[in-house]
Amino acid sequence: MASPQRRLPARYTVEEYMALEETAEHRHEFYQGEVWAMAGATALHNELCYSCTAALKGAARKQGCKVFSENVQLAVADGRFYTYPDVMATCHDEDVLAERTMRNPVLLIEVLSPSTADYDRVWKRFRYQQLPSLRHYLLVSQQYQAVDWYHRASDTADWQHQVLTMPDEAAEIPELATRLLLADIYADLGVPLVTDDNAGMEKQNDRPE
Repeated sequence: MASPQRRLPARYTVEEYMALEETAEHRHEFYQGEVWAMAGATALHNELCYSCTAALKGAARKQGCKVFSENVQLAVADGRFYTYPDVMATCHDEDVLAERTMRNPVLLIEVLSPSTADYDRVWKRFRYQQLPSLRHYLLVSQQYQAVDWYHRASDTADWQHQVLTMPDEAAEIPELATRLLLADIYADLGVPLVTDDNAGMEKQNDRPE
């Protein structure tokens, strides 16, 4: 996700926050009255969001579902937590007709950034996984071709976790009657494979001993 940039000084009611979002130039995240402006994303981050959206959109449309990228709001917990996932798919009738805020996503994707990776992997994943409708949560790496895929068959099933690292591996999305192939996510973007000799070495060499 694009990183939270700064917390605005005032505490907001949900109504005040929604009014702010209607006129603000930049997106804001809301959690229990506190509001953060969202920082801009890198070009690669944007391209990865576009790749995921493009790969899902055609199949979703055939199923009567919709796919959104970055600028559509999700009510994770009404009255408490509102955010903007990098990619979101929903098949719920209310969401398909909604103008601004979605509440019943079947799939959420966040593109990892260095400043938000832990936030997306732990804090946000815990809250996303409380959504009864959610079946798939994907974390897409910018550092190398790798996707963490969390998925479950129903709202009462346990969450499963797989790490996809090869171009021919895919997240199977039966709700959209499609599969999200790693090769399609990273096509022509120059992101190295995990199996490439130098993949991720720049990050490792910057770490203190």
